[in-house]
This record gives sequence, C-alpha cells and structure tokens, in this order.
Amino acid sequence: MMVEQPPTYRDPMSRLAMRQLLWLGALSLVGFVALMGALAWASSITGGSAIAGRAIDVETGTITRALAQEPPQLDSTRATDQASIFILGHVMEGLLRYDASNRLVPGVAERWDIRPDGATFWLRDDARWSDGRPVTAHDFVFAWRTIVDPANAAEYAFILYYVKNGEAINRGELSPEALGATAVDDRTLEVEFERPVGFFDKLVAFAVYFPVREDFYRSRDGRYAADAEDLVYNGPFMMTRWVHGAHVRLEKNPLYWNRDAVRLNVIDMPYVTADTGAVVNLFKDGSIATATLGAEQLDDAMKLRWNLGRYSDGSVFYIDFNFRPERLTSNFHLRRALQLVNDSGELVNKVIGLPGYLPAVSLFPIWLNGVEGPFRQEYPPPVVIPDLELARTHLELAKQELGVAEIPPLVLLTGDAPIANKQAEYFQNLFDRALGLEIRIDKQIFKQRLDKMTSGDFDMVAAGWGPDFADPLTFGDLYASWNGNNRGKYNNPALDEQVRIAQNSLDPRTRMDAFGEIQRILIDDAVQLPNYERGLVYVEDPRLKGVVHRSVGTDPDYTTAYLVENP
Repeated sequence: MMVEQPPTYRDPMSRLAMRQLLWLGALSLVGFVALMGALAWASSITGGSAIAGRAIDVETGTITRALAQEPPQLDSTRATDQASIFILGHVMEGLLRYDASNRLVPGVAERWDIRPDGATFWLRDDARWSDGRPVTAHDFVFAWRTIVDPANAAEYAFILYYVKNGEAINRGELSPEALGATAVDDRTLEVEFERPVGFFDKLVAFAVYFPVREDFYRSRDGRYAADAEDLVYNGPFMMTRWVHGAHVRLEKNPLYWNRDAVRLNVIDMPYVTADTGAVVNLFKDGSIATATLGAEQLDDAMKLRWNLGRYSDGSVFYIDFNFRPERLTSNFHLRRALQLVNDSGELVNKVIGLPGYLPAVSLFPIWLNGVEGPFRQEYPPPVVIPDLELARTHLELAKQELGVAEIPPLVLLTGDAPIANKQAEYFQNLFDRALGLEIRIDKQIFKQRLDKMTSGDFDMVAAGWGPDFADPLTFGDLYASWNGNNRGKYNNPALDEQVRIAQNSLDPRTRMDAFGEIQRILIDDAVQLPNYERGLVYVEDPRLKGVVHRSVGTDPDYTTAYLVENP
C-alpha cells in the first residue's frame, strides 16, 4: 500500500541525543519492543505527564489519539493508502484477519480450503453488518467484481488477477460476471484461480478483498464511503463521526461476531496533524494516548522516563521517476546521473537520524524471506557506489539525447510532513551542488499528492510502499506495467516477464530467482532512488495495553487493546 512519509525530522547538526540512544540499535527491528524500563508514572506528574487529560478514560473504555492524515479513500474497492487502510482495518473485516500474534485466523470465514485450482470459504452464520443484515458470500462476490470492473478504475485491480478472469475483465475483454468467484449460497464462497497461488490466504486478509454489500452501495447514489453514514460496517468498530480533515471517531460494533474479545469502546481521533512536535505536545498534555517521536523529542522522552517502543513497519521509501514520454526523467542517462549521486546512508544518518531507520539499497526490504534465509542475503542487490565524475558523464549524455544545452528545472513532488520538507530540500541541494540541476519542490497534502501521482503531474516524487501481504511479490510487482500503483508508468517487458514467473510458479527457488532479477532490473535501469527502510519510535500511555504493531496488516491494531487503572 502507499504509505505517507513519517512526520519526523532530525536536524543534521544536533546529534547528541542520537549518540545517547545508539544502544537502541541493538534491539530487534521487528515487532513491539520495550526500550526502557517501566515508567515511573507517579513521579512524572510534573514535567508533562499524560496522567491528566482525556487520553485515557478507563471507566468508559475510551482512548484518544491523533491521525497523521485525513483518510483519502474509505471505499475498500478503491483504497490504496496506509491512512485509509488503518481505518478500514478497524471497521471492516475480510474472510481472514491477523490476530495479536500476527497469525492468520478466521474472520468472516470460520473455515476454508485452499487448493491449487481454487478455494472454498465457509462463512460464519453470526457475521453481521452494523445495520443487522447478515454478511454473505454475495457481498464478497459483489466487492471483487466491482474492483476488477474497469469502470471503477481501481488501482488495486491487479491484486484480483489471481481470481479466474480477473485480468481479462479489468482489460475490458469480459464482463464482471465472468469473475471466478461464486456465492454457492449465502454461507459458501467458491473461488476459481487463474493460476495456482500459494498465498491466497494472505491476500484475502488485505483490505481490497473486504466485502461490500450491493444494496447499500447502490443506495448511496455514487457517495459510497464519502461520509460516516455512507458506510455500513462489519468489523470490530463502527465510524460514528467523520469531520473531514478534523475528527474521526470509532465506536465498538455491538453486532460484531467476536465483540466479546473487543475491550475498547471508543477510539476517538479529534486531531489530524502530521506535525510530530504538536502530536508529542498533545501527549504531554494528556490529550492523546500515543505519539510517534521525532529525534528532537527523544531527549525530553528520556528525561521524563517515558516508556518507549520501537518497531519496523516494513515499508520502504524512495524517489520515484515519471517515465511518461514527455517527461525528461524518461531518459535513462538523466536517471543514472541522479542515481550516481544518491547516498541513502547520508540521508539516513545526517537528515533523519532516528533509531531503526536503515539506508535503503533495494525496493525489497531487509525483512523479506527468500528460499532458506533472508532474501537480500540470498540475492544481494547490485551495489551502486556514488561516483560524481561518472554521474556528470551521464548528465552530458542525457543533454545530448534530449537535445538541450541545459536540463530544464525538474519538479519533485513531496508531502507536507516535516521530514518530507527536509528530505526534499536535501535532494534539491544535492542535485544542484553535484549536477547543477534546478529542482522545484511541489509540496502537497497526502491526498493531493496521491492525486498528482496518479495523474502523472511530477518528474520525481518522494514515495513509499508498505507490504500488503507477507510475500516478496507485494514489492516485486509494483513496477509491472499493469499495476495501477505504478504511477510513473514504468514499462519494461523483461520485468513484466519476471513478475509473471513469480506469480505463476509455486517453486520457491524459481520465484526467488525471478525476484532477484526484478531487483537487478530496477537498479540497473535506475527506476527509483532507494532512500530508507522505516523504523518508528513511539510512546504510549502505560494504561493502554495490548496494542499490536506489525509490518503486514492493520497497524497499529487496537482490536485486542484494553485499559488498566494502575499500570
């Protein structure tokens, strides 16, 4: 899924706090990790504790938190971004879901059978929509047909290509009714595969595979998911308030089949801001129960003896190029020149400087598994060594091929979070200093940036991708020519061929060989500039327990969270 740049920034001149925290790096990057001892809660009343305020209300089972961005799209047939999928993961449920131990467990489906040629899902009879109607197999069929229907223009339609006829429908060659998903009856969903797929159980846990009820969808007259009242919910929570850009409130769904396991009554989010400083101040004031920290807040966190956690959210950030023919960045030599002055280590260490961030060297992050061990150990990416002289040689070749004496200004599309601003300024300065290129920064809020990416209104864009399911293909097919999330419109038949191999084969070695070749193509063709793999440092009110942080699936997940009076 498309992920937003984190609202954290580390000024390159202030390193003292980072040196004090170097020991954090020895801890695991994955999962929820306690970084300090227990919080001295009573002694932190002064100096900005979260003991007062409305962050936690144990009596009513309410937590208050902030949203970094307004959810751009809560129609699960069209959603592509992390902010929206975070909300959808709490108010909707698919056939399967992830539990607190990150295992796939029953959701709407109480049991299932996955075969080489298809799958059968048997739905539980107590699954209900928030208006009391049963969730049926027909709701999944309608949702999946809507996704592959070309009229819907779903950027994630490709993820349904594993279902028989999904791709042909999306190309306009067949009608949506030809999709290989059939409601045998209200409680039985039969799926035919286009090709054998060994990870279909992981796919159906992703938000794009969630159900949509046809009668309700059509009753909204084109406004489905536009506001809280334009959705009907089948997940652990319901959205009861949505003031766009200002406030989202989720309340426990009394008709959810597993409601007894949901212990929070309200997740209130009355703040929407990407400013880390503002969010941390809200935490200090006792207004919210959790906050992601920037490096400039770490000193205060240590002095206040806050209980910190850190985890990797599995995402990779990079500079993406526009390959449309009219764009200068479609020229290989220009991209290669930019690639040869890019230094992700400098970006991570001097600009970001937070524990858990890793310099990116590939689209495939370090945590992915290969055949017998880590993918990147079995398939090391080609090494790109910064080389200013060679970069300038490629720049001259680009000018010759483009027929210009000087490269016109290039537009770098970026987000509005503090780190996005500083990262953009870093690249603006780097490309000017090293290559004499003028970079114009186009700063946009998250939703507008997504719109501009989709329309191709950029030369370069600061982007990020998080995993949709636990398989290298969630990264490996991002630049396939048919992928709606390939917003720069990169088109390479050699890469497409390797993606097809990875999709069609069940042999682990064959698939990993294909991913290794995809990795090589992306680097050799300078398709992107890897920046970093993200790690997050956060603080939580110690009365809030059971929050799940993960790389794949809803993150953070409050479905099993609960409150205690005395931590």
